Amino acid sequence: MNPVATGKHPTVDVHAHVLIPALQQAVAEGDPEGFAALQALEVRRNGPESMANSGLMIKERWPQLTDLDRRLADMDAQGVEVQLVSPSPSHFYYFAGEDLSLTLSKQANRAVREFVDSAPDRLNGLGLGPLQHPHLMVEALDHAVLECGLLGVEVGSFAATPTDPERSTVELSDPRLEPFWNRAEELGAIVFLHPFGCSLDERLDHFYLANTVSQPAENAVALSHLIFSGVLDRHPNLKIVAAHGGGYLPTTIGRSDHAWKVRPEAQGCAEPPSSYLHRIFFDSLVHNPSELRALVTAAGPDQVLLGSDYPFDMGSDLPVNEVHAAGLSASEAVRVLGANAAALGITAAAAALIARPTA
Repeated sequence: MNPVATGKHPTVDVHAHVLIPALQQAVAEGDPEGFAALQALEVRRNGPESMANSGLMIKERWPQLTDLDRRLADMDAQGVEVQLVSPSPSHFYYFAGEDLSLTLSKQANRAVREFVDSAPDRLNGLGLGPLQHPHLMVEALDHAVLECGLLGVEVGSFAATPTDPERSTVELSDPRLEPFWNRAEELGAIVFLHPFGCSLDERLDHFYLANTVSQPAENAVALSHLIFSGVLDRHPNLKIVAAHGGGYLPTTIGRSDHAWKVRPEAQGCAEPPSSYLHRIFFDSLVHNPSELRALVTAAGPDQVLLGSDYPFDMGSDLPVNEVHAAGLSASEAVRVLGANAAALGITAAAAALIARPTA
């Protein structure tokens, strides 16, 4: 029978986070100058009011970020059967040097694996990779998928370092990432695009614009780099999942299509940019029923997955309810809530096709 028609598959939240306190300690000890510079950058980008409120929020939600029993109880209350858990994006640490960055990525991979193993019938996971060092991304991906049995890795929208302004920023279109995209395609690995930070810096340091504006803007920029550079032409089977509904791009794609038609420098992709929305997956976290309907219309009902951003305050405490409130058809809702995740191979670890290695 068709699982889309019957709905006989688990409800899967593809956007949920876990905090790894030991990772922060490791980077603070391994590169104290870089860690201090990152903290200063966060203050500059967010402003003192948002930093104070974010600190209170993390303190209040610490149990959700670290305690398994609380997480499972919350999942039950939400109607979520499986979470795909990724590290908090605050753990990207893209300022770290080569050796430290690879060590941190592997430590994060092992920590997520350990957390997933505590409830393998309810959880699966994603690891990390040192995006600031493109030549190390394949090794980090192989470690996450082949050694730790995770479903892929989480990446930011770009990588730059506050301690070395001469080092070039790594965009997702960077040619040095081609081996990584090729390997991710070979492995069938999920690449979860989750921005953290924005190069607009102080322009967003009031009113929490550092999150409300920067996250969707960064999603739009990063996805545009993937599309316009031809990455998705060269790697048509990549499994890219974009957080926050892909930000501003999916429902304002007409301007990109027009640029592709009239500007030669925007013609690095083979087809109009809007066509690539059907090759990218998006989570449902857009906070508005009409915007969710528009996302499903723009990308197609097979490209949208349930996402909550658990347990942060900019996430959704009732993600399943929000999907039902969007007025989607019954078959569309079934796809978003679980069928599309199943088609991507996103299952609980106990049911995953990639078995955890024995050595």
